[in-house]
Amino acid sequence: MSILINNDTKLVVQGMTGRDGGFHTEKMKAYGTKIVAGVSPGKEGTNVNGIPVFNTVANAVKATGANTSVLFVPAAFAADAIAEASEAGIKLVIAITEGIPTIDVIRVTPILEKNGTKMIGPNCPGLISPGQSLVGILPVSIFSEGNVGLISRSGTLTYEMVNQLTTNGIGQSTCIGIGGDPVIGLHYIELLTMFEADKDTHAIVLCGEIGGDAEEQAAAFIKEHVTKPVVAFIAGQSAPPGKRMGHAGALITSGAGTAEEKIKAFEAAGVKVAKEPIEIPKFIKEALGK
Repeated sequence: MSILINNDTKLVVQGMTGRDGGFHTEKMKAYGTKIVAGVSPGKEGTNVNGIPVFNTVANAVKATGANTSVLFVPAAFAADAIAEASEAGIKLVIAITEGIPTIDVIRVTPILEKNGTKMIGPNCPGLISPGQSLVGILPVSIFSEGNVGLISRSGTLTYEMVNQLTTNGIGQSTCIGIGGDPVIGLHYIELLTMFEADKDTHAIVLCGEIGGDAEEQAAAFIKEHVTKPVVAFIAGQSAPPGKRMGHAGALITSGAGTAEEKIKAFEAAGVKVAKEPIEIPKFIKEALGK
């Protein structure tokens, strides 16, 4: 099992005929993802390596039954592309694009809610259910099939954590890079709920970072609602206040959003917090009695 994507995922790639879209389409296809369509206005009737191209997401959904979309669309047009996918009936949108104005994401959020569309991102690497489906730009060689779910605000930290797990013989059910922008789609609580309900996910790794209070909210939710073992890591432990570190959301303001506060919240919820990524596999093995 897995969450969000699996062998039944039917993917449409918005921006497939662009440089990045084309490159990553081939990577996803090679992994075994069922890519049923691409969308590039003005190119309907053509195909890219056997994948049909449509002018609109609505046309792609009607012709292929696509249920998931991934965006490789320039930031200026990405919010409209997200809204288009949602209005066309797509149930999961993965917005890889970075640099989308926060106000644009806020503008499309009610559209997603109205249509029951879930979103990962923006400014994220996407997600993978190892052995089943890849939607995004994740490096597949480091992933392995197993029973540990992973949620991370950082793309590169996702790769580091997964590499530590795989190297130590710990496979993954689904790994998700949620993005580090101030406003994103699915966040920790929604994904923790899905992993808690997934019978084949036995433990969860949560990778957080400074800024905001999402980790504190996640800790409170874990304490009350999550029965499976959760281990965590917080990036930015040496970050100075008032200076943005990497992501737009990774900013300590007025003493809030510090790594220390987040670590204390997790520890109070019974979540072990690693000082370094290399400790995560040991914590997982201890939690699972291995």
